[in-house]
Amino acid sequence: MTASVQRILVLNGPNLNLLGTREPDVYGATTLDDIEKALKKLGKSLGATIECRQSNQEGQLIDWLHDARDSFDGVVINPGGLTHSSVSLRDGISATGLPVVEVHISNTAARESFRHQSVTAAVCIGSVIGFGKNSYALGLRALIDYLNAAG
Repeated sequence: MTASVQRILVLNGPNLNLLGTREPDVYGATTLDDIEKALKKLGKSLGATIECRQSNQEGQLIDWLHDARDSFDGVVINPGGLTHSSVSLRDGISATGLPVVEVHISNTAARESFRHQSVTAAVCIGSVIGFGKNSYALGLRALIDYLNAAG
């Protein structure tokens, strides 16, 4: 019996469309497009299809989370600055009923004090922070391992 292909939604929040040019000393020189291509390739090798989306609009991210309930098996999310302030996004993550992994390129705990608290992490199955662009791949692998273990 062949296992079904897992469908993973990767969401990126505000300002992540500027990766590669925005504060490269913090976020590196890799573009969001480069990260998304690498995730799709990794997903394929792990038996998953990956769909990537980015928005600078909080409400759009929440709408995509709501829609994900019927179309995806799990979500990898980098909420960007909304991590620290958006109760609405937190509630949207929780409402999906899906396993969600939060990822961050930088080590938010080593940055400004307002970045030390994540309001979204508590409704995620886990978080990967501080490994640069590799945070995404680590988060995707963790989510797929979680889904495979859940059977």
